[in-house]
Order: sequence, then structure tokens, then C-alpha cells
Amino acid sequence: MQSVADVAPSPWPRLSQFYAANRGGGLYSEAFSQRVGALLAYVGNRVGLTPAVLTLVNLVLGVGASAVVIAFAPRAAGGALPHWLLGLVALLAWQLAYAFDCADGQLARVTHRTSASGARLDVLCDVAAQIGLVTALSAVAVAYRPGTPMWLLAAFAGTWMVNLVTSVMQQGAAAQSLVTSRSPLVRTVKLARDYGAVVTVLALAIALVPRWTVWLMVAFTVVNGLFLIASIGAAARASLLSAGS
Repeated sequence: MQSVADVAPSPWPRLSQFYAANRGGGLYSEAFSQRVGALLAYVGNRVGLTPAVLTLVNLVLGVGASAVVIAFAPRAAGGALPHWLLGLVALLAWQLAYAFDCADGQLARVTHRTSASGARLDVLCDVAAQIGLVTALSAVAVAYRPGTPMWLLAAFAGTWMVNLVTSVMQQGAAAQSLVTSRSPLVRTVKLARDYGAVVTVLALAIALVPRWTVWLMVAFTVVNGLFLIASIGAAARASLLSAGS
């Protein structure tokens, strides 16, 4: 009779192993996006896909959905297309794109295929996808409110990238969040910076109340701007204390 010790381990990592390799992202992302990402990484590994392929799928879905929103926002604003349909397309595609963004890292870490080139590709594709998202939101705002000031569009686009820049800066052994508490209250407040939650809110706004898109842009500009100021203050304080020691 063959003993358990004689049985070779399975060459296929379990689904739970992929989820365990996630990098967080916030309350919503951990509960939903990272779990969907783990499933995508599990299936991708089974069919022989590389992490880079999952990264490129994220790019195509994210930018493609944004291009659709940009192209059809004027028609939705004019009543020729149901705005709920445009919002639904954006919701599904942006969520799936982010799930692939979660999946590529999980697949790379679990299968030991992390690389500097893969990390660069991931960041560059994230930049492209988020540029598309910002442009899509701006297109909706202008389509429904043609008087939207250009300075607001510029401020929204600039402060939006604060999340991406700080997330890249926080990678590595010395990474630390500005607010490290994981209490339910703090994590709920931080949903405003949870990408999975944010794209859900933005897509639902396009689907249900597209005329409010401009006010959401104002809100995110304020939140991200305040976070940038707080981050600069924290970094300056740490730098000055380090220089004085």
C-alpha cells in the first residue's frame, strides 16, 4: 500500500494559495477584486498563461472600456443611447480589468515568475489604464455639462495619479502606509482610495446619475489632493528628523 509520503505533491497550486499571495488594496479589493483575481490567476496557470499575458489583458479591457465610454458619452448625453447601458459596460469591463491587474501579481508570486521587466510592464499598463479612466470620466462630465471648467479636468487628472504614484513608492521591504490602522472604521474611510470601490462608484454614476459625474470629480480631486498634501507633510517630517539625527 502506498503511503502518503510516497505521493508526489500536486504541480498545481491551489486557489487559496493565489489569494494568499495578494497585495491587498483595501476593504473592497480584498473582499472582491483580489478573490476574482485569484480565480483568474488559478485558471491562467492551468491553461499555461504567463503573468505578462494577464497584465496585457488588463490593459486591453481597461483602455478598451474607457474608449467606448469616450466614444459614446455624447450620444448618451443626447438621449440616443441609454446611459445605464454605457455605465454597465464600464462597470463590468473596469472591474474585470482590475481583477486581471490583481491576478498577474498573484500568478507571478505563486509560480515564482516575478521579474523586474514584469513589474515595469505592470506599472506602465496601470498608468495607461488609469489615463483612459480619467479621460473617460472627463468626457462624460463635459458631455453632460459642457461648461465644465478645464482647470477642474486638469486638477482631477493630476491628483488622480497620486494613488498610483504612492502605491509604487510603497513597494518593497520598507513600504508602509500613511495610515496603518486596520480598524473597520479606518478601512471604511479608506474605501475612497480603494481602486476597486472607486471604479464601481464611478461606473454606477455613469449608469444612474451621469450629470453628477462632475461632482464626483470634484470630490476625488479634493480627497486625492488632501492625501497628497498629507503625504508630502509626512515625508518632509521624516526627512527632517532623519537629517537632524
